[in-house]
Amino acid sequence: MLKALIFDVDGTLAETERDGHRIAFNRAFAAAGLDWNWSQELYGKLLPVPGGKERICFYLNYYCSDFQEPDRLEEFIADLHYSKTQYYQDLLRRGKIPLRPGVKRLIDEARDRNFRLAIATTSSYPTTIALLEKTLDPAWFETIGAGDIVPRKKPAPDIYLYVLEKLNLEPSECVVFEDSEAGLQAATEANLKTIITANNYTKSHNFAKATLILNGLGEPDRPFLSLRGSVGDRNYVDISLLESL
Repeated sequence: MLKALIFDVDGTLAETERDGHRIAFNRAFAAAGLDWNWSQELYGKLLPVPGGKERICFYLNYYCSDFQEPDRLEEFIADLHYSKTQYYQDLLRRGKIPLRPGVKRLIDEARDRNFRLAIATTSSYPTTIALLEKTLDPAWFETIGAGDIVPRKKPAPDIYLYVLEKLNLEPSECVVFEDSEAGLQAATEANLKTIITANNYTKSHNFAKATLILNGLGEPDRPFLSLRGSVGDRNYVDISLLESL
């Protein structure tokens, strides 16, 4: 019996990567006097690296061979990431990062029918809360697994194992919503049924283990496109569809 819905955040709840994190990174770089600029194309190449601080490290290692690293590199990266978080939260406060279609409708239905809700993301806790405060309500989510709360980030299953433990539920009692290959791997290694809502950055990822692959959750007047999986005559994700999987 389905009891809980577990959501990834970036790219799943909202188009946070392209319209939020990328822009915030670039503003943090400029404020620090760096000439780095992450274009949409470059950011797509950096996205498979989970976690903001980890993404900066990867960029330094593979794209900035001539960069003179400071003595306290970890502190430098942490300060950059903190600055980026402030810019990201400013974008949220100004309503620049809306939810993807169907997200609010599905969550409202789940709450009306007393399903439990949780978050499982590699994003930092502050940025996750900032998005939820602006677009939904953090109190709606019984468990919020975010950032460095577990030792290994996606594609490791740690964050999903953490959420399952906090919910005290079996994997068979939950369904996960993800948008990326790394997220799918993390969820399926925790034996969780996973629906992929692909976006422009992730539509070419390997989603072979997904239960459904859609281009979004859809709305009654804005149908989803089913890329793989049986959805019958439905054109948007609702609880009845989830219970039929």
